Amino acid sequence: MKNNIYSIITGFGSYVPKKIIKNEEFLNNDFYDASIIHIDKTNEEIIKKFSEITGIEERRYLEDHQTNSDIGCLAGQAAIDNAKIDKEELDYIIVAHNFGDVGKENPQIDTVPSIASRIKKKLEIQNPYTVAYDIIFGCPGWIQGIIQANYYIKSGDASKILVIGSDTLSRLSDPHDRDGMLYSDGAGAIVLEATKSEKPVGVCSHKSRSDAVEGSYYMWMGESFNPKREGRQLYLKMNGRKIFEYAMKKVPQLVKDTLDKEGITLDDVNRIFIHQANEKMDEGMLQRLFKLYGKKEIPENIMPMTISKLGNNSVGTIPVLFDLLMKGKFGQNLPATEDYIVFVSVGAGMNVNCVVYKMP
Repeated sequence: MKNNIYSIITGFGSYVPKKIIKNEEFLNNDFYDASIIHIDKTNEEIIKKFSEITGIEERRYLEDHQTNSDIGCLAGQAAIDNAKIDKEELDYIIVAHNFGDVGKENPQIDTVPSIASRIKKKLEIQNPYTVAYDIIFGCPGWIQGIIQANYYIKSGDASKILVIGSDTLSRLSDPHDRDGMLYSDGAGAIVLEATKSEKPVGVCSHKSRSDAVEGSYYMWMGESFNPKREGRQLYLKMNGRKIFEYAMKKVPQLVKDTLDKEGITLDDVNRIFIHQANEKMDEGMLQRLFKLYGKKEIPENIMPMTISKLGNNSVGTIPVLFDLLMKGKFGQNLPATEDYIVFVSVGAGMNVNCVVYKMP
């Protein structure tokens, strides 16, 4: 059989901020709903209900002096070190994010120069042919970066690519919006390298979809829910019910379609790395996926979770989750050679994507 070029993960890394923000720290917030009406419940009730739905007990915020490109650089360097490669050999640096660098004192979205260019500078990569660019694709951005990197590698255009997912949602969180308690900060990265193999390995199949007509504004930037708040700063807003319904309908089928494309079934999958959106939604998507295969029993540990302790930091959730699991932080058996794993995400756009990956 002829050798084919495949994309395999040779290094991974992440940066999880040290600052822990527990649910109790929101007890003094003044919460309003989307109708700009003060919520007629105690904060204890609001937070308890929030925790029951999302599973979040605490989340991580970056330090005041840090920005998104700072923590993206730290995750990228960790992945380079883990891969044991010369950073000057990288053909591309692809950085998925949604808001660029947002300062603590000046919470304005900043994307010029690109975050990838800033990270390349901070990594001190001199090679002018290490092409650095950004992807803005909602929470699925990091997976979309893998898909693009795979195309470069399969075409012969590249042999080593750094794919980073990094966001600092705490800087765009409305303190008067219950949904603001979802958001956190963090960054994860992988090095994807070309390899020749007689059998399929690494990135085997993938699919993406964008439902912009239906869901463009299920997530948007809007003013604070508190009508008395001064200034015109924009915050991340979401229609949680619409997002939940969309995810339940679209994500399980896309995963099945991607597995079908590879010619395998759910029985062949060792792990499903899903965007850490909220616990109830992730569990619901997993249950519906298994239902598509006529299965009621879900294997233990098939869907590792970080949401309870790390919150939702958008494009960073899956690469951080993958890095922590592969470095033994979950205390679980790791995927073995020839095991299939799945990366899947859903987010603003609305966008959904999935990658089926075979462990080398």
